[in-house]
Amino acid sequence: MYQLDITLRRGQNLAARDRGGTSDPYVKFKIGGKEVFRSKTIHKNLNPVWEEKTSVLIDHPRDPLYIKVFDYDFGLQDDFIGSAFLDLASLELNRQTDVILSLKDPHYPDHDLGSILLSVLLAPREEQREAFQTQSLRLSDLHRKSQLWRGIVSVTLIEGRELKAMDANGLSDPYVKFRLGHQKYKSKIVPKTLNPQWREQFDFHLYEERGGIIDITVWDKDAGKRDDFIGRCQVDLSALSKEQTHKLELPLEEGEGCLVLLVTLTASAAVSISDLSINSLEDQKEREEILKRYSPMRMFHNLKDVGFLQVKVIRAEALMAADVTGKSDPFCVVELNNDRLLTHTVYKNLNPEWNKIFTFNIKDIHSVLEVTVYDEDRDRSADFLGKVAIPLLSIQNGEQKAYVLKNKQLTGPTKGVIYLEIDVIFNAVKASIRTLMPKEQKYIEEENRLSKQLLLRNFIRMKRCVMVLINAAYYVNSCFDWDSPPRSLAAFLLFLFVVWNFELYMIPLAFLLLLAWNYFLIVSGKDNRQHDTVVEDMLEDEEEEDDRDDKDSEKKGFMNKLYAIQEVCVSVQNVLDEVASFGERIKNTFNWTVPFLSWLAIVALSVFTVILYFIPLRYIVLVWGINKFTKKLRSPYAIDNNELLDFLSRVPSDVQVVQYHELKQDPSHSPSKRKKNNPG
Repeated sequence: MYQLDITLRRGQNLAARDRGGTSDPYVKFKIGGKEVFRSKTIHKNLNPVWEEKTSVLIDHPRDPLYIKVFDYDFGLQDDFIGSAFLDLASLELNRQTDVILSLKDPHYPDHDLGSILLSVLLAPREEQREAFQTQSLRLSDLHRKSQLWRGIVSVTLIEGRELKAMDANGLSDPYVKFRLGHQKYKSKIVPKTLNPQWREQFDFHLYEERGGIIDITVWDKDAGKRDDFIGRCQVDLSALSKEQTHKLELPLEEGEGCLVLLVTLTASAAVSISDLSINSLEDQKEREEILKRYSPMRMFHNLKDVGFLQVKVIRAEALMAADVTGKSDPFCVVELNNDRLLTHTVYKNLNPEWNKIFTFNIKDIHSVLEVTVYDEDRDRSADFLGKVAIPLLSIQNGEQKAYVLKNKQLTGPTKGVIYLEIDVIFNAVKASIRTLMPKEQKYIEEENRLSKQLLLRNFIRMKRCVMVLINAAYYVNSCFDWDSPPRSLAAFLLFLFVVWNFELYMIPLAFLLLLAWNYFLIVSGKDNRQHDTVVEDMLEDEEEEDDRDDKDSEKKGFMNKLYAIQEVCVSVQNVLDEVASFGERIKNTFNWTVPFLSWLAIVALSVFTVILYFIPLRYIVLVWGINKFTKKLRSPYAIDNNELLDFLSRVPSDVQVVQYHELKQDPSHSPSKRKKNNPG
């Protein structure tokens, strides 16, 4: 085992790839065909200075270090500048070496493309193979982190002041990008202002004891062309004290103005990995402590700590053979929102046993636990074997269950089952309060790509929601037209009665009656919810391979013209998804798709009904207006949110209902049955 420490110093006289005679260079490092590092982008500079460090564990220095330099182009494919190799076997062990590498392009070997300056240190390191697998970057292409984090960095983006004007009207449409290692966050766009107010909060995981550096760039959004760079700044976390909120006013380099942030560093013991022999919930004393922590008596203590999750990953059976030997090297990734943990790898086995226990702190009871099985490949990225997604509210505590593995899109079965035992302990009051707060955003997500099938699916979903409203309008109009005299007469009498006796409390009361009626149908066995085979069929048709090859970044041709409009098409695609999901979430609230949320809706509507019944509307409006007008005075850094939209964001759409639907195991596919049926 060897540890390779690389410091990317700077570039010299790099080739210009933009019209202005400059480039926006960044660097990728590859070893053994896998990307192990990507630098930040230095804008409009042919002599960039990075001074970035990374460490990589390798088996043997026989594989060279492959360096590739690109010019970043927003909305288009990045331009290839040049590449170089570093023979690691030629390095002297335990000695730092400065290296200057000339960049070359295989298509134009005579061109001078500049050079890259590195400092490298190769040192032997005695580690067990299993430890290496846990710490390796085998999932770097998926931005998965195997090690446990040391703490959490909570960042609140407050505002920008006197930013540089980038548009012809003397204003800008600014947004901010944050990056800490592989973790990224992008703020919303604030249109036409030089003093934007964001008030957004998000968390990063801190993996290093000494901290890290958050790179921050500010951009001006330009529709139909490349976004303008406004400025950059950095936050050195090692200079900040822990367990304390710091208000930072950061001047922008290479630009004008400043950003105002609140940054808090907290220690974390939210996750853990252990063997089955170490079980928190089986220890009576520890179980009582956990139950006490989430008891109703502590409902207002630390509202962010909603509950406790314990996942036992026991074993898998009949997995897919991913290697040419007819075997696989499976390992498991367990994810809850932004928390990710790995099991060890079981080599050459289609029926692996892991026997590991994972524990998480629950921030949102509406989160979905994702367990994914991969096949480890030393020479390339891991192969996908199967996945299950389990909403926390659907878990039955203490029950060992066999989950049928699904495909990447979670729409149909793949080969194999995985045995899990899951326990969830949570405080219902905290969970209800958290439901009305903004949903945690995933900062490690796959990039949106244009998909014809996805565009068609979202269009049909939105059309179905709109058709419900159109059909309702036709029904009302048919009552006006007296197409059915008895129905029209009943509607007319009902209209007179309601209008004559109408009170405002009747609106939430009507929703209460609808919820109660649907609940009665479910309890009585007359469930009117139909399994959405249309959405499921469309999801199955949408299964596409999303493999990406870095070589595509070097290709140039007519496809570049298509990438220029991809951002617009993806935006339309996502708007269709949002509109369709909004309508489906409202429907699923009243359909008791998630009973916890439907009960919460009943409580909220009941309270609202009583308030409207006993308190005159003018007093309610007065309190609401006073609260709205004084909110910023009472809490200058308050983050705006809409409780109703935050509630609906927890209700699954029809697509998510299909994805979270548990598949039934086919008895004929059980390995034990096959052995009995085929004794030979």
